[in-house]
Amino acid sequence: MSAPASVIALVDRFHADLAHYRAPQYKETEARQEFIDPLFKALGWDIGNERGAAAAFREVQLEYSMKIGASTKAPDYLFRFTSGPKFFVEAKKPSVNLRESFDPAFQLRRYAWTAKLPLSVLTDFDEWAIYDTRVEPSRDDAPSVARYLYLPYTQYVEQWDTIANLFSRESVLAGSLERFAQEQKAPRGALPVDRALLADIDNWRGLLAKNIFLWDQTLSVRDLNYAVQMTLDRIIFLRMCEDRGIEPYGKLEELIKGGDVYTRLRNLFRAADDRYNSGLFHFTHEKVREGHDTLTPTLHIDDEPLQKIIRGLYYPYSPYEFSVMPVEVLGNVYEQFLGSVITIGAERTVEVEQKPEVRKAGGVYYTPQYIVDYIVTQTVGTLVKDKTPMQVEQMRVLDPACGSGSFLIGAFQFLIDWHLAQYVADGPQKYKKQIYQLPDGVYRLTPAERKRILLNNIYGVDLDAQAVEVTKLSLCLKMLEGETSQTIAHQQSFLQQRVLPDLSANIKCGNALIGPDFYATPGAADLGADDLYRINAFDWQTEFPAAMRAGGFDAVIGNPPYVDVKILGGHVKQLLSQRYKTATRRFDLYIPFVEKAFEILQSNGLLSYIMPSMFIRRDYGRDLRGFIAKNGSMETIVDFGTNQVFGNAMNYVAVFIIRKSNQIVNTSVIKYERDDIKATEIFLPLTGGELTGVKKFSLSGQHFCTSDEWYLTEQNEAQISQRLSREFPALETMLVHASEGIHSGKDEVFFVSTERVESLGLESPPVFPLAKGKDIHRYQTIHPQILKHRVIYPYHLSSGDVIGGEELQELAPNTWSYLESSRPLLGGRPYFERSSKVWYELWCQRVPQLYTSPKIVGPEIANRGEFTLCKDQLFVNNKIKVVIPRHDIGESLEYLLGVLNSLLLVYIHRLIAPPKGSGFFEVKTGIMGKLPIRRINFTDPADKSRHDQIVHLVEKMLELNKNLPTAQNAHDKTFIQRQITATDAQIDTLVYALYGLSAAEIAIVEATTKR
Repeated sequence: MSAPASVIALVDRFHADLAHYRAPQYKETEARQEFIDPLFKALGWDIGNERGAAAAFREVQLEYSMKIGASTKAPDYLFRFTSGPKFFVEAKKPSVNLRESFDPAFQLRRYAWTAKLPLSVLTDFDEWAIYDTRVEPSRDDAPSVARYLYLPYTQYVEQWDTIANLFSRESVLAGSLERFAQEQKAPRGALPVDRALLADIDNWRGLLAKNIFLWDQTLSVRDLNYAVQMTLDRIIFLRMCEDRGIEPYGKLEELIKGGDVYTRLRNLFRAADDRYNSGLFHFTHEKVREGHDTLTPTLHIDDEPLQKIIRGLYYPYSPYEFSVMPVEVLGNVYEQFLGSVITIGAERTVEVEQKPEVRKAGGVYYTPQYIVDYIVTQTVGTLVKDKTPMQVEQMRVLDPACGSGSFLIGAFQFLIDWHLAQYVADGPQKYKKQIYQLPDGVYRLTPAERKRILLNNIYGVDLDAQAVEVTKLSLCLKMLEGETSQTIAHQQSFLQQRVLPDLSANIKCGNALIGPDFYATPGAADLGADDLYRINAFDWQTEFPAAMRAGGFDAVIGNPPYVDVKILGGHVKQLLSQRYKTATRRFDLYIPFVEKAFEILQSNGLLSYIMPSMFIRRDYGRDLRGFIAKNGSMETIVDFGTNQVFGNAMNYVAVFIIRKSNQIVNTSVIKYERDDIKATEIFLPLTGGELTGVKKFSLSGQHFCTSDEWYLTEQNEAQISQRLSREFPALETMLVHASEGIHSGKDEVFFVSTERVESLGLESPPVFPLAKGKDIHRYQTIHPQILKHRVIYPYHLSSGDVIGGEELQELAPNTWSYLESSRPLLGGRPYFERSSKVWYELWCQRVPQLYTSPKIVGPEIANRGEFTLCKDQLFVNNKIKVVIPRHDIGESLEYLLGVLNSLLLVYIHRLIAPPKGSGFFEVKTGIMGKLPIRRINFTDPADKSRHDQIVHLVEKMLELNKNLPTAQNAHDKTFIQRQITATDAQIDTLVYALYGLSAAEIAIVEATTKR
């Protein structure tokens, strides 16, 4: 696009009187009014709020924050939408040389990097510098560091496209800055602010822990963790208050200029208790407050670690500008922080180590803000609709596994904004105790009103005591956002109130799943103190009496733990299995968290979790599906498919919104069908935007939500599979065996020496060839060269004399099932001695049929029909799926193979199978068994003819695929491949006819299924 006439005129006017504008006497304010404001107006921004938007919705905020400290001020412009901040602009007068000056660049980068914005602008109109603010700033950086683009005013007209494509209102609204961050490789040194702050806090935690323990080695691990975290939290809280103008700037920094730092720091903490009333600074007993801190005032901490920590929070040593750091960023930092714990080793050494469950999960994964916002809007937003503030007063929102408090912060912010909008709309003059007006006309809730909302509406529980303290800290900081020392002083002097609430009655430490009845269970009395502390039974009736007397909470929200219950030990697993109907088979903790939510929800209350979506299709989720169907109404499901919402965490998740009601409703579904959607795009469909590869539709709750598998498919697509499933028998009814093979991490588990077998007094075990899933391909013979012959033995021979049924199920569940029955079933728990001839003979009698019978085999993951025939012996591990029909089945293996590989069956298979990314799906025998198979009436000549035609075409496909690798030239390969394609199409046509598909149904199948 060409530069607008207004921009050309600005450039000409600036150039015509250049000496005047570059003179030191020409002020920054004049440059902004005469040139910078009009430039951004030309970019489409409502720079002067000509639209008259309410303060909370102004898209350009001038003088973003108040003056902070002695020489630092907040950025001149913040450009934003309701979705959040987009970029800063720092303005200078033209006499400042932006190309060479260190301070302006560092100042801008510090703001934008702390606020997690990808790009921001430094300009005096004479110059325009764009900085990549993903790079951590350093005071020693040259002004050119992280500078993405530099333009003098003389290039504005010819480079207008470059400027406008990034910073015009239209471009920013369309995601230009997010696309930049996604597509442009981050420069070297691009460390996000949360990761940098986490590294610092982790370092400070180690320094404090070692120094505190050096002076008092009688401290327990719990006391040491508490002391370190509370000391750090208090310092960070006061430092953030300084940058936000609530505390005098440099108050903490003064401490490091003399000795006995901790004594003087304790005095600051005690003064903060008088000012804030937060549990963060609770040192003295008060009747109305519980749990005061008697530990940290008695500690000795040397000056050196405290000086290092405090110095690292101030310019020029600190890259952080806490005035613009969102509380949500601090929550992200602390979410990671909570993944580690201070430990005391056998030799009394102090270390910071990752928690076992975090290590197993591959790290901590913070819930993206857009997910928090969506869940809060769909629950809290729904509950407050058409209500007054008085009616909302007793509404209670709970996160039962609150972690660092991200969902509670989101709910609190939503309620702050909602109350403010209600009061302003109803007439601000009526609510002088609830709101006040700033000099620029902006209305804000009073601290007292924020406190009231926080205490009335926000509740949380977490098993981790550190998480509880972090949540309290985050909520306190959120409450103080936008306050100043003047408004705080007004509340203290006029209202005679301390500013912050004591949150000990709202945010609790305990086990949300295990109640006090735990102590009466068998074995509880034998547990040690550490085990009892870890379990930390929690009584909902006692801890939240008002909520429970009222019938429960109005909304339960959050991201419950996905931890495999095995990590918590057998006693906890047994207890949860006895306590919760849904905690069956192998389960993750999020499953009983759903059931618990229903127990503590009010009738007609709303539950919304983001959690793994696989339970909707897997066998282990049957009881949870049935529980939800019986007790709730599924209102919304947002299925993210294989898109990684949590970055690299390999969890396929969905958002579920469920009402505690038996009313039958249609379920609204948002389904992400593409698996390459960028993180910056995922939120679009959640906010009403459109995105290619995302479908929105509704499902009939009456038919969709049952204990059977849930298939999130549009009605016109689902009708095909539903009709075929009604009209034709399932594949499992035709089989003698469907196996996923022997489960083991290593094939050598099943390979033992002949000497070992002979030493047990057993006959030599059989020898079978071995293939992997990657060796199985569509209509292709398994190549002899890839087969390896091994001596196969049924179980791992290691230390110990006895193997139990449960252990065997873990090691080789399908082998165990096959011993129990000719069909795969989970059985009882008898014991076999490892050297038992009975066990060996049972195995030899039953399992070899799996290896020796003619069968259809396929790999564990596919993006089409990848089945082939295997009429030779083959060892089957868990990477290969096997289908062996009954002997009395008239249909040939070739017929079944052709049907399974057809587009129609792949279409149905893909609808009901768990996705694996990039168009692939899991091939599970439990899912395969549900595929509808068209049986043949061999007394009907026409039916038998169709069967024989498919058999003939499949034999041709097998032969063609056998000949393809041996073709000597490109012409021959192309000729054979064309025959394969044509034969495939002929099989599809015959299968469509067999199943009676209409032309419209065929069009749906072929439009949604790829080879």
